[in-house]
Formats: sequence, structure tokens, C-alpha cells
Amino acid sequence: MEKKFLPLIVIIFFIFFCHTSFAGVQEHTWAIGTEISHINYKEPGLMEQKGYMYGINGFYAYHNNFMLKTDIRYSQGEVDYKSNGTGKMNNIDDYIFEVRGLVGYDFKLSSKEFITPYIGFGYRYLNDDMSGKQTSTGHWGYGRESFYYYIPIGFEAVSRLDSKWSVTVKLEYDYFLDGKQKSKLSDADSGYNNIKNDQDGGYGIKSSIKILYDYSSVKISFEPFINYWSIDESDSELKEFNGVSTGYYGYEPDNRSTEIGMRLIFEY
Repeated sequence: MEKKFLPLIVIIFFIFFCHTSFAGVQEHTWAIGTEISHINYKEPGLMEQKGYMYGINGFYAYHNNFMLKTDIRYSQGEVDYKSNGTGKMNNIDDYIFEVRGLVGYDFKLSSKEFITPYIGFGYRYLNDDMSGKQTSTGHWGYGRESFYYYIPIGFEAVSRLDSKWSVTVKLEYDYFLDGKQKSKLSDADSGYNNIKNDQDGGYGIKSSIKILYDYSSVKISFEPFINYWSIDESDSELKEFNGVSTGYYGYEPDNRSTEIGMRLIFEY
């Protein structure tokens, strides 16, 4: 438990012990961009999915000593499935939607450097659609939906190299509040009930390095990023077939998701 609250303690340290605010940040910033990434999802010892995702992203940020920011992203693509127990399946449609609200404070470190610690609330949705497809061993797939609710705690550190170029380092810890997993078993056989599992343990980590060039009318940046999630095993729910108990329980195994990609962003 202490480890989970360590990032929050760091934020509080910044707020109380860094006392010089930074007023040289653009007050209103609108941004829109595109991204490409490779995602690898694993349930250790059970299965793995991986593939490429393509998407769009954007944010609005307000800075006036205090920082207010909202960002949104949508990404979709196709992933390939592999399991020692149920074979292989390719070209599975996936999409991710994520939206967050953040609040922070700008602190000046030098004439060219400042740091913004922040905290907020985030929501992530993942749809993994294996319905209507069979694996190489004849198993029918089904749709899966994931819902994550979390508290992002992190910072952005900006270093201005000259009047045109700057570098921003971002590091974030995502405190997992709650999760829901919906498995649409009826996609595989209409006799089965759909399973809903609660998830209450895990964490996420986000990091990136943004290299920005200021063209005056627009700022263009490239941002390599890594998003990581580690989610604990869920609770279990009884499986039924035509309304009769099968004696088996369905659950979401502990899982790891690693997404590595690149963003191209235009800021105004």
C-alpha cells in the first residue's frame, strides 16, 4: 500500500517545497495529432495478443501558474492471438478509447526549465472483438470489453534548448481505482451467459519524450511513448448454459499490456 501512494507523496513534496511559479508558459494550447503503436497483451502462461494500432489524439491545456488539462485518444488496429490451449487467431479487431482530466502547478527550475506535477482522473476502454472467428484448433471466439478507472499522478518537465526547440519528459503513475471486464460468451454459443468480472488491483505507467519545434503559427512535435498496465486477477462469476449452472466459474486472469509508439502532434 505504501508503494502505491509514493507518487502522491512526491507530488505533495513538489507543491510544498517548490515555491517559485513559472509565468512564461503559453496560456491556452490546443493540440491534435496522430499516432502509431505496437501493443502486446499477455496473460502469463495462458495467452498472448499483439499487433499494430493507429489512432488520433488531442488535448487542451490552460496554464496560469495552475495547470488545467484534458486529453483524449482513440486508437484501433488488428492483433493476433496465440494460446497453447486454444491455438491461434489472426486479424482480431481492437480499439482503445481514453479520456483524462488533469490539474497541476507550474514550477520554475531555471530560466529555461520548468516542471509541472499533476494529478487527475482517467477512463480507459478497450474492445477486443473475436466474435465470429475460429482459432486454429476450432474454438470459437467472443467479444471482450475492458473498463478502467484510475488516478493519473505524474509530472511534465520542459527544457528549452533555444528559442525554437524544446524537450518535454513525461512520467506518470496510474493508480488503479476499479475495473470491469465483460466477456460475451454468448458470441461463441448463444446458450452461455455473458460474464461480468470486477477488477480492483493493478497499476499503470506512462512515459514519453516530446521533441518540439516552434514555427510561431504552429508547434510541431514528435513524441515516442510507452504505456504499461499490470492488472491483477479479477473476481469470478458462475458460468451458465441455457440458464443451468455448469459448475465452472469465469474470471479475468492477471494480465500485462505494453504499448510502444510514436505521436506526431500539432499545437496551436
